[in-house]
Amino acid sequence: MPSICFYFQVHQPLRIKKYRFFDIGNDHEYFNDDSDTSLNNKRILERVARKSYLPANATLLHLLKTHPEFRCSFSLSGVFLEQIQKDFPEVLESFQQLVETGRVELLSETYYHSLSALYSPKEFVEQVHQHDALIKKLFGVKPKVFRNTELIYNNDIAAKVASMGFKGIITEGVDRILDWRSPNFLYRPQSVEGVKLLLKNYRLSDDIAFRFSEKTWKEHPLTAEKFVNWVNEHHGNGEVINLFMDYETFGEHQWEDTGIFQFLEALPRELLRHPDNDFVTPSEAIARYEARDVIDVPHTISWADEERDLSAWRSNAIQEEALKKVYSMEKKVLATKNRKIIRDWRRLQSSDHFYYMCTKFWSDGDVHKYFSPYESPYDAFIAFMNVLHDMEQRIEVCLAGLLQPKAMLLQETKI
Repeated sequence: MPSICFYFQVHQPLRIKKYRFFDIGNDHEYFNDDSDTSLNNKRILERVARKSYLPANATLLHLLKTHPEFRCSFSLSGVFLEQIQKDFPEVLESFQQLVETGRVELLSETYYHSLSALYSPKEFVEQVHQHDALIKKLFGVKPKVFRNTELIYNNDIAAKVASMGFKGIITEGVDRILDWRSPNFLYRPQSVEGVKLLLKNYRLSDDIAFRFSEKTWKEHPLTAEKFVNWVNEHHGNGEVINLFMDYETFGEHQWEDTGIFQFLEALPRELLRHPDNDFVTPSEAIARYEARDVIDVPHTISWADEERDLSAWRSNAIQEEALKKVYSMEKKVLATKNRKIIRDWRRLQSSDHFYYMCTKFWSDGDVHKYFSPYESPYDAFIAFMNVLHDMEQRIEVCLAGLLQPKAMLLQETKI
């Protein structure tokens, strides 16, 4: 009997405006452009809230009231929560209503949806703690299961997450790490005790997230009945089917007129027609099922693109340069003790900035173009690096101000 574990990722970055060379030293507001709709974060979030978050949350709340067996889980980035708390409180309230049912689990992640796990263990831990504190403040719960940015995972990350006390980690069911094994069981990380892995069934998840409205797909149109038949084929060959996807699947990536909301509303009913099907949250899956084997992941995986590696963020020279530069600033940034400088620096760590710089033009090039608000990856890189140059000036001015009193004291002592 496979249990169904739904997990939805909710994240909206603060996109950098068209920050030009002549703005360096003159403009310290990096993340909003009233003149360009594609880079106006508030307008983008308003559109996605109207098309996706509000109608999807209303649908889920109805399902939770209609089906007591229904469960799901969310990972809400801190950057996303900041924005809805400030500009769209009705969206925050709709998520709070879901959590108040007691059948919606919130997961932990890095506050800024960053790649810090790959570059700075200290910063990684700090961002996880910041995120969990915000979740506690807004929802009154403490996350027990961790999902890293873009499901990025390896053995070292597993060990770090385990050291923070989490009981489970969500990541991608990549074929090359599973070999002959199925993603429909729980596993244990290599050399780490007390933590279980939940692996995404990417074939079934992507049928909804990417192929639902693809008219050239041989299975189009996808109905709830057809999808449930595919799930039922796993009876006897799995204990939990992890359906993980971006929440924007509902209404934004798959528009309302595709029938995606009708599909979502019908799915629990059709799944529960089979007496052996039920729903679990990640924590419930961890408590119910044993780890069936050990998974060794020495090389980093993710859920991005067909490669399911780091190439979405680290496949060219401009991405590597931008990443090297922003993380090299850590020591000086923290030394300023300036809250706005530190906050801006952390916002610049969001993985989206580097995704926009991707120059892949093969299997996943169109996907990158769809998500990027910039005319080209190079435009994204230029704006990002100009911002970093401005940040450097701000940091130096701030550090000079901190050192000045000490310098003056030494001078007075000499006199």
